[in-house]
Amino acid sequence: MKYLFAVLFLGLFITPAFAQEVKNPSLLIDTIEIPADEFNRVLRDAPIVSLDDVHAVSWQVTIDNNLLYANPNGNAVLRIYDEETHDEFVEVGMGPQPDNKFWVAVQTPKEGYVVVHSAPDRGWYPQAKSIVSFTDRAGLTVNNGARIVVTNLDIGTFAIDSYSVHGMEGSTDPPAVNSGSMTIEILSGDPAKNVFALFPFYIAAGVGIIVGVLFLTKKRS
Repeated sequence: MKYLFAVLFLGLFITPAFAQEVKNPSLLIDTIEIPADEFNRVLRDAPIVSLDDVHAVSWQVTIDNNLLYANPNGNAVLRIYDEETHDEFVEVGMGPQPDNKFWVAVQTPKEGYVVVHSAPDRGWYPQAKSIVSFTDRAGLTVNNGARIVVTNLDIGTFAIDSYSVHGMEGSTDPPAVNSGSMTIEILSGDPAKNVFALFPFYIAAGVGIIVGVLFLTKKRS
């Protein structure tokens, strides 16, 4: 009996290691470097840039902000838009040092524009990356580089197909950003299309069946 459990226990570690070599056919990765000049415009002048692929079901946006701000009132604002309608979006705003203000807002057709998190100082960290993640089941979660600031917010279904950036509040304002860039990486995939996604559950079920059979066999004998 103890040898059986030893084999099953080893299988939990050996087989997933092999599974890492099997690619999920739904996995998509987009890496975009946005130069400083793109943020020196007001919202109404910000073009919506379409992505080559649609990121759906489960996605993560990693934001690496290496911008040098030129205006203490300037910002770097990223909006990611839903495929169904561009009236639905997630917005992340990052202000200049030393305050490093940070906010997260969402807009949905039902609720309109809502700020779900706002930190006027120490809101984001230049040495860390901010992460926005979403799954159809768990909703929206945001990490500012040091801690989770939005947890499992229900925004319905959301598939990213485009983005926009801006940073100036008024067209007569001085430039928001002087130099540098913001890099965003969008990773998405459907876990159900990974043949090994349910492997741990199969193992658990298998162990339960074997234990049950051995128990009944021992009881009868």
